[in-house]
Order: sequence, then C-alpha cells, then structure tokens
Amino acid sequence: MLIWLNRFAIFTAWSTLFLLFAGGMVTSTSSGLAVPDWPLSYGMLFPPMVGGVFYEHGHRMVASFVGLLTVILCVWMWRKEERRWMKWLGTAALLTVISQGVLGGITVLFLLPTPVSTAHAGLAEIFFCLTVSIALFTSKEWFQEPLKIASQREYRRFAVGTCVILYVQILLGALMRHTESGLAIPDFPLNFGHLIPPHFTPQIWIHYAHRLGAVVASITIIMLAFKTFSQFKRVRQFMRPMIFLILLLLFQICLGGLTIWTQKAPTIATLHLTVGAMMLGTSVVLMLRSFRHLQIK
Repeated sequence: MLIWLNRFAIFTAWSTLFLLFAGGMVTSTSSGLAVPDWPLSYGMLFPPMVGGVFYEHGHRMVASFVGLLTVILCVWMWRKEERRWMKWLGTAALLTVISQGVLGGITVLFLLPTPVSTAHAGLAEIFFCLTVSIALFTSKEWFQEPLKIASQREYRRFAVGTCVILYVQILLGALMRHTESGLAIPDFPLNFGHLIPPHFTPQIWIHYAHRLGAVVASITIIMLAFKTFSQFKRVRQFMRPMIFLILLLLFQICLGGLTIWTQKAPTIATLHLTVGAMMLGTSVVLMLRSFRHLQIK
C-alpha cells in the first residue's frame, strides 16, 4: 500500500474542491472577463490583484497549482502503482485537467459563451470525481479484502442513479448561473407565491428546472438513505458517507434558500456550488463501495 500516494491524492482532491470554490467566486462576482486575455493576464504572469482580477487571476493560479498536483500524481502513479488501470486513471485525470484549462481559456477568449461556460463547469465536476476516486482507490480500504455483503441489485442501481441525478442537477445549476437565471424566480420556497410559476420565460424555465431537479435529487437521496439504514446500519463504509450526504443535503437546501434571500450574495452562492460538488463526490464514494463490497444476489 502506498500511504504517501494516498495522502497526496487526498490533498489533490481537497485542492480541487477549493478550485471549484475559486471558480464559483469568479462567476458569483461577475469577474469572468476581468482579465480579457489568456493564457497570460494583461500580458503578465502576475497582474495587479485588484477588483475582479483578484478572483479571475486567483482562479487561474489555483488551477495551475491543481494542474501541477495532477502532473505529479500521474507520474507518481505510473512509477509506483502496480495496477495498470490505475495508471490510466491517473492519465485520464491529467488529460481532463488539461482539457479543463483549455476550456477555461476558450471561455475567456470567446467572451463567456453559455455552452462553453457550462461545459467548463461540468468538466470540473468530472475532474473532481476522478480525484476523489483516485483517493479512494489508493486508500487502505481498497487493498483489503472486500466485505462481500449479500445485497439486491436495487441498491447498486440507486447508488448509480444518485450520482447521475446529482450530476445533472449540477449541470442545471451551472446553466442557471451562466444564463444569469439565478434570480429569475425571486422567492423561495414558492415560485412567485405559487407551487408552479404563473408565467414562464426561458430564464424562469431554467431556474424552475433546477428547483425541480433539487426535489428529485432530495427524494433519491432520502430513498438511498432508507435503504442504507435498513441494510447496512452496522457497516461504516456505507453509513458514514450516507450520514454525511444527508447532512450536506440539509445544508444545501438552506444555502439554496439563502442564495435567493440574499440576492445571490457571492459567498453564499459559491458555497451552494461547492456543497453540491461535495454531495456528488460523496455519492461517488457510495457508488464505488457498492461495486466493491456488495455481492449481488
């Protein structure tokens, strides 16, 4: 077992989460074009960190740091990992972070086109999930014998479905942010005082779809929690991430309301994005453990 590789992978995953927060602050403060050129910033490696430049160039600095960590992680895995598939997983993470950097540059050079900006956000979440997966695969748990718990196929399907639904919900959130639809419905938890908005525009449709997605995601997580508590209440590999996911869900609902009530206060809105990423990462851990430890009847 490569304990230092695992610790480095964990550090890379947490650094990636901070990168998501830094990127969210760029959008939340409308600083996406505070630096109009790329890959340099006003033709410099380090411009004056004033106004929106602090957020945009700061995001680029954090991204460069995470890129460097990923290069080191990939090389380390190719040199020390015996599992060939893990070496290619490290390569996939490196290619993803490179693609993410290029997408970020295109986003700036083409003046924040919505499809590219949304793709940039979606690929960032995929990269985060890759780093979380690598951290799990290099952990002590993955070098031990699987638990081999008898289970119905339904639990694994729910675990996979939760990941998919959370990812789609994050994409809807990214689309909402990049179409400036965050306050298209100005009240919460109702919609213009109704369960269903009395009128629709493209921005209201996007915002309302995100709210409906939140309902679907919440119901799915509650159902997965019920199955986890009933089947694996003494199995910490499932109980701990499940409890954490429920706590994140409650916090996320509060942050969603606060985002509306504070008129999209930058820190609140960005925390909402970050907690969403944490929920996705936690669901990925549950999904991977369901494939590792469950024997389907």
